[in-house]
Amino acid sequence: MASVVMADDGIVFDGAMAETGPLGGAETAFVALAEALAARGHEVRALSRCAAPLTHKDVAWTPIERAVPQSCDLYIGNRGHRLIGLVPRPRRRVLWLHNPARYLRKPRMAARIAWYRPLIVTTGAYHASTVPAWLIDGGRTVVPYGVLDRFRHAEPREPPPPRAIFTSNPLRGLDWLIDLWVARIRPAVPGAELHIYAGAAVYGGVTKHAREIEAVLSRAEALEHQGIRRFAPVGRERLVEMLTGARAMLYRGDPGETFCLALAEAQALGVPAVVTPLGSVGERVADGLSGRVATSDDEFADAAIAVLRDDVLWRGWHCGALQSQRGLSWDEVAQRYEALIP
Repeated sequence: MASVVMADDGIVFDGAMAETGPLGGAETAFVALAEALAARGHEVRALSRCAAPLTHKDVAWTPIERAVPQSCDLYIGNRGHRLIGLVPRPRRRVLWLHNPARYLRKPRMAARIAWYRPLIVTTGAYHASTVPAWLIDGGRTVVPYGVLDRFRHAEPREPPPPRAIFTSNPLRGLDWLIDLWVARIRPAVPGAELHIYAGAAVYGGVTKHAREIEAVLSRAEALEHQGIRRFAPVGRERLVEMLTGARAMLYRGDPGETFCLALAEAQALGVPAVVTPLGSVGERVADGLSGRVATSDDEFADAAIAVLRDDVLWRGWHCGALQSQRGLSWDEVAQRYEALIP
């Protein structure tokens, strides 16, 4: 059994909150990895901005401003430069990245990385390509996110109604998707609906982009006559239901998208997806097998229209997703982190 310390100083969250409410991809991943490591018998302490200490699924959650362990076998600091050296003497120090890594070139980041020499962990090929080549670090490796088990065991099902779904950050192409929906997709499939599950609640209700997010969502809400429906973000159990009833996920992507857990969850459940190659989203869809990676607006619209009304195409992409897009379990991801311990 190894001692593991994980730290995040972003939004307020803990393992219990992840059970019931909406949570962003990076926070979902943090909780899932902590719980997977604990389930494998390790002693896991998670430091975050949680309101009070608690133990949930064998993970000891502690407010990050409390006493910090001096040593451990594996220390995983999440994203920020302040966390790189938080635990003074770990056997292995990891900097786990979730966003494009170009910010590491800032002097305060580069200097701390050079001093502490953490192993830098990214989540995929695109993500790894954003790490500045000149950084002095302790090595680099790619470990993809896992997919929660509740998304990985869907059975084949019949084609649902022409209902598209969007479950990501509204600032990542939702305005573009709405334009394309109104101009091209909805006129070609008059009964189609676009259901949007998104909002600032995913980020703990505190984000500097809350006003911009609300502006995009308010625009969507005003287009109900175009088949667009706005919903509050939901927890993981409810999200499984919503995705299972969806015909397709439509998502442009964004250069800031380094893994896209929303797409991974949808594909694991057998939901065909139409995306573009922006950021990492093209890595989440098997083009022609589980959906389409469109290289133009016209190709995106044509693929969306086709999957919304063609049952034969839908079945092919649905079965292709179930067969090839389950993703890694978090237990498999935890095994990869175990292998990092000297």
